[in-house]
Amino acid sequence: MTKKIMIVDDNPDCLHSVKEALEYKAGDYKITCVSSGTRCLKSLENNEIPDLILLDIMMPKMSGWETLKNLQENPLWKNIPVVFLTARTDNIAENAGKFLATDYIEKPFDIDDLKRKIDNILKSSS
Repeated sequence: MTKKIMIVDDNPDCLHSVKEALEYKAGDYKITCVSSGTRCLKSLENNEIPDLILLDIMMPKMSGWETLKNLQENPLWKNIPVVFLTARTDNIAENAGKFLATDYIEKPFDIDDLKRKIDNILKSSS
């Protein structure tokens, strides 16, 4: 069964490369890319609900932290697994990311590691 993954990142190069790599590695993912936390929430409001969200932390206007807070406050979205995918490597971000979200992955990352984490999360949440 096809799993829906939403990638939220303000960097178009990152969106494109992660989407292409995941589609290459896993033919059973349907991947949607959005460029901001606001667009993520708008997609969810339009009932485009993914099985998992890859979320950048450092974005203008609405950060990944704020986006996650909005997700967790909505009963329809609070159970969507969220993996922070970020270039931010400080201990506070890592510890908070692992505590608040389902997982935390630093950029640059190995696509096989990312796919393995996604697969494990999707198996455990189904």
